[in-house]
Amino acid sequence: MVQEHFAFVRSTMLPEAPPPAAERGVVKWLRENLFSSAANTLLTVVSLYVVLQIASSAAPWFLNGVWDSPSLTACRDILDGKMGGCFAVLSERWNQLLFGFKYPSELYWRPGLAFVLLFIAGAPLLFYKIFPSKMLIFTGLYPFIAYWLIWGGSVLVPVFALLGVLLGAFVYKRTVGASAGMAVIAGFVAALIFWMLSGFITGPMENVLAIEPVPSRDMGGFMINLMLGVVCVSLSVPFGIALALGRQSSMPIIKWICVVFIEFIRGVPLITLLFVANVVLAYFLPPGTSFDLILRVIIMITMFASAYIAEVIRGGLAALPRGQYEAADSLGLDYAQAMQLIILPQALKISIPGIVNVAVGLFKDTTLVSVISMFDIVGMIRGPILASSEWNGVYWELFGFAALLFFITCYGISQYSQWLERQLQTDHR
Repeated sequence: MVQEHFAFVRSTMLPEAPPPAAERGVVKWLRENLFSSAANTLLTVVSLYVVLQIASSAAPWFLNGVWDSPSLTACRDILDGKMGGCFAVLSERWNQLLFGFKYPSELYWRPGLAFVLLFIAGAPLLFYKIFPSKMLIFTGLYPFIAYWLIWGGSVLVPVFALLGVLLGAFVYKRTVGASAGMAVIAGFVAALIFWMLSGFITGPMENVLAIEPVPSRDMGGFMINLMLGVVCVSLSVPFGIALALGRQSSMPIIKWICVVFIEFIRGVPLITLLFVANVVLAYFLPPGTSFDLILRVIIMITMFASAYIAEVIRGGLAALPRGQYEAADSLGLDYAQAMQLIILPQALKISIPGIVNVAVGLFKDTTLVSVISMFDIVGMIRGPILASSEWNGVYWELFGFAALLFFITCYGISQYSQWLERQLQTDHR
């Protein structure tokens, strides 16, 4: 009998077999991150126990919370001895926590609109790969629009302020070929002279296209913290870059001016500078001169943050290898071109974590203005709200709400910085 052999070649692949249950999904994540060893298992069990104890203790305070009550006494009557938070203070005084107790309630839409426009103006800067560059025009106009919305008054004030900036930029462009430092000074002087002259025009025409003005003393709440944080961080970054470059300058006068400024500001507590802005600075002004307190505080906080950011950027400049400077020289670039095109982009990329750290700390430090009688959100809690007979004794709810607002803002800043670092990652590690 002849045995025949047949060859067979499979024309299709076998379907993939699923991985074992311990190597996929939630089971895999738990095994690798929480129960990878006996020690990690013990730590996981202890941590879960602590978290459950805290949650079980805090849950009744939240679940039994009272949101509708005219006073703390009425809130306690509603609770009738049960554990629960009196969150009615938030629903009753939310406007004071956000806008202060003097800002006109019918004008809340103006700072609210300025807050919404802030995201639109910041989008092309923060997410430059997504939004078109033409939106940067609105970004440049936003500070003047926001000022007009929040403070009110004649539209000519922000218009002439914008024209002064444009004039300074024009003078800078025309003189930058000779010397970058002299071009900056010339542009600043030109803008300053224009602003001084424009005061003679805006004064008699203060009612032209005007909306209801709101003085700075009527502003408060979390709006003050946001204003100081956004403005001071935005201004301190370019000033910090200038100070860092000035500290590395080969000109002794420029170098030592920057060194003395940085070391003095970093050696003085911020609260001391705020007292200077509130009290001492008025003695150096001519008699009868009115210098807005918010503007004085912005100047002092910006100076404080600029000194710290200057040191962060100086660290980024020092981290660059010497070959980067030599490469710029080999391309025939002058100092300004080398810094703009080669050195600063790399140094700023290295300095992102440090700059964000300063920005987060600065935003939280804006609560210090409450010690100079500025009613930010902490000043509102410690002052008018707790001083009232209706809500005297409410602490956890108010300070917890303030902490939540600051956490959301600071956490958003932190997450954005991490996203930006990933976007700028050029190596392949």
